[in-house]
Amino acid sequence: MAEAGSRDDDFTAFVLARSGRLLHFARMLCGDAGLAEDLVQTALEKAYLRWDRIEMADPFAYVRQAVVNQHLSWVRRRPWRERPSGDAAELDLYLGQSEADQSGAVHRRVAMGAALATLSRRERAVVVLRYVEDLTERQTAAVLGVAVGTVKSVNARALGKLRTAPELSGVGERS
Repeated sequence: MAEAGSRDDDFTAFVLARSGRLLHFARMLCGDAGLAEDLVQTALEKAYLRWDRIEMADPFAYVRQAVVNQHLSWVRRRPWRERPSGDAAELDLYLGQSEADQSGAVHRRVAMGAALATLSRRERAVVVLRYVEDLTERQTAAVLGVAVGTVKSVNARALGKLRTAPELSGVGERS
């Protein structure tokens, strides 16, 4: 019985330490705060059921993979439901920013969110995994279950779209 308590304590410590980063990742992945919470909750539920087997490995990588899988599964079943929403204040909440944040930083985050919303699901997933989670091309390919060449071409296409996104024009010039 003490083992179950230790398992619960370990899992609780993991959730407390990593849920903010998981929420941020999920929010960047899907563009919707409510869906991000659902994705993380579902991934954590699955992780809890398997915690004894995954805690020795990298639990964050496991849960992050579960978030990606859940997101891809969700959008395959209900593509008409994906609707990025929220405003700067909501985005600040998920990024851990205070209300006194500078307007330029808020503008950049909102502009980036709008630009990411223009990407396809696959392009968005590749960009978020590569640049938010800082995964290599090989790691990104493994998470998405695609070839490295696919990650490279999707990434190039997505970055091309982001470079020409009107939402991002002049963003670096504001303060």
